[in-house]
Amino acid sequence: MIVKRLGLVEYAPALEAMRVFTAERGADTPDEIWLLQHPPVYTLGQAGKPEHLLQNPAAIPLVHIDRGGQITYHGPGQLVAYLLLDLHRRRLKVRELVHLMEQAIIDTLAGYGLHAERKDGAPGVYVAGDKIAALGLRVRNGCSYHGLAINVDADLAPFGWINPCGYEGLKTIRMRDFGIEASVEEVGEVLLAHLQRLLPPLADTAGAADTAHRAEQAV
Repeated sequence: MIVKRLGLVEYAPALEAMRVFTAERGADTPDEIWLLQHPPVYTLGQAGKPEHLLQNPAAIPLVHIDRGGQITYHGPGQLVAYLLLDLHRRRLKVRELVHLMEQAIIDTLAGYGLHAERKDGAPGVYVAGDKIAALGLRVRNGCSYHGLAINVDADLAPFGWINPCGYEGLKTIRMRDFGIEASVEEVGEVLLAHLQRLLPPLADTAGAADTAHRAEQAV
């Protein structure tokens, strides 16, 4: 596993780098996790509806992308983790990876004294019904990219100009709202440890073919 701590990165180049990495990787390419932040940007998933962007007084760029899900916001103060994994080698199905990512977030927040949980039918992680973390994946030829985002100390105003993840009236929160003063980088290291703990080890690819998801799909 290679971990890249990339700092603040424009969204479009990061997306292109993920696509290129996934398209060019081979059977022996190590998996990677990228930890980073983005300047302000809205991203709209494959099935996303533009009308979920209610207003945009700050003229934040809107990027149409190839993950699943609706519209969300990324900005400074939000931890983004991209998981570039060969699911075939780790004997992981897409839904299992989503569950694993959610659990890593829940365990990370628990370490800061926050009780977080899943919500049926709404991927992500919530505290008392309010969304604190979002998920979005793309899987191509059995390999994942995109990932997750946790609101650490992000400006929440841009979330108020959209229906977050397509849900009208969904309240979005951040760790700072609970008096947690950890930096994005500090939270990233805690999250990374949980992801590495929860991810299954590499398997013999010849014996894992029955669990591979080789068709293009989105979550």
